[in-house]
Amino acid sequence: MTVLSPANVTDAFVSLRGVGKTYASPRGPVAALVDIDLDIKRQEFVSVVGPSGCGKSTLLKLVAGLESISCGRALIAGQPLDGPPDRLGVVFQRDVLLDWRSILDNVLLSIDFRRTPNKQERGRARDLLQRFGLSGFEHRYPWELSGGMRQRASICRALLADPELLLMDEPFGALDAMTRDDLNVELAQIWQDTRKTLLFITHSIVEAVFLSDRVVMMGKAPGRIVETIAIDLPRPRRLAIRDSAEFAAYVHRIRHHFAELGIVKE
Repeated sequence: MTVLSPANVTDAFVSLRGVGKTYASPRGPVAALVDIDLDIKRQEFVSVVGPSGCGKSTLLKLVAGLESISCGRALIAGQPLDGPPDRLGVVFQRDVLLDWRSILDNVLLSIDFRRTPNKQERGRARDLLQRFGLSGFEHRYPWELSGGMRQRASICRALLADPELLLMDEPFGALDAMTRDDLNVELAQIWQDTRKTLLFITHSIVEAVFLSDRVVMMGKAPGRIVETIAIDLPRPRRLAIRDSAEFAAYVHRIRHHFAELGIVKE
C-alpha cells in the first residue's frame, strides 16, 4: 500500500518515467503502453484523450495500482507505486453499483468493507447525494434509477472517503448529451471546491478542454503520449465558455494534431 503523506510530497504528485505495459497472449507479447513519461502535480486536473484501444484505461489502471507496470518507474507522492495508493478514489466507465443495495448503502460501500459507517459518514453520504441531485433517492435501488443518476451515485461513492487522488475512466461516455453536460459542470465545480489531484480519461476533446488544466494526447496503439497541451481558460467554467474563440482554438489545435497523425479527419 502506497501511503500519501505530506512528508513524501514532491513537485510531481504522480510521476511516470519510461513506463510500459505488455500483456502476454497466445501469439506472443502485446505492447499496450510504450515509454510513458507523465507528471501530474498535486491538485491538478489532467485529462487523457485518444482513440479507442490506445491504452488510456490501461494507463489509469497502472496509476491506480490495479495492474503492475512492465517497465519504467511509477511514483505516487515520491514513493514507488506497489499497489493501490492510500486515499484513492476511482470512477469506472460503468457505475458498478450493487443492485441489492440501496443507493445510500452503495455510496457507503467502501466504508462497509472495513466497519460499520458512523453517523458523520452517513451524513456526508447524504450531503453528497443531495449535491448531485439524488436527494430523495437514498433508499431506491440502482435498477430504479437512470444511467445518469447511477453514475452520479458512483461519483458520490468515490468522493465519500475524501480521496487525495481521484481517477475517472470515461465516466460520462454512455450518457446522453444533456446529462453529460450537466455532470461536466458539476465535476468542474467539485474540483474547484476540493482541488483533488484528478486524472480523467475521455474520448471527447471538448470535454477534455472544458474540464482540464492540461490535456494529454495519446496516439494509436501501442499507446504513447504524443503531446501535452496546457489549457489556460478562466475558472470557474460554465458551458458558455465553449462558445468562446479561445475554447474553439484549443479544440481545433488538438483535433488538428490528431488529424496530422491520421487519427481523425478534418
